[in-house]
Amino acid sequence: MPSRNPNEILAKNLKKLRKAHGWSQEKFGAECNLHRTYIGAIERGERNVTLNTLLDIASALGVSAAELISESEPRGKASAGSAGQDRKGHKQAR
Repeated sequence: MPSRNPNEILAKNLKKLRKAHGWSQEKFGAECNLHRTYIGAIERGERNVTLNTLLDIASALGVSAAELISESEPRGKASAGSAGQDRKGHKQAR
């Protein structure tokens, strides 16, 4: 069985995590410095995001970029800190 379109996976995971934070598209857009209509287009699977945008979205949600494009359930806010990564996905010294 072929895997789903990565834009669809990102759309589903982004929407689920954004709602789990209780954020509107407008509030979330402000968190990652993106326009609310762009967030909506991503959540509908209509946009191809750059890696930098994916990292910014992941950072705002507290997850890794890999979790946003994974078909398994994203773990949520705790995963970014437990992975020891900064906002750009680089390992942090402990």
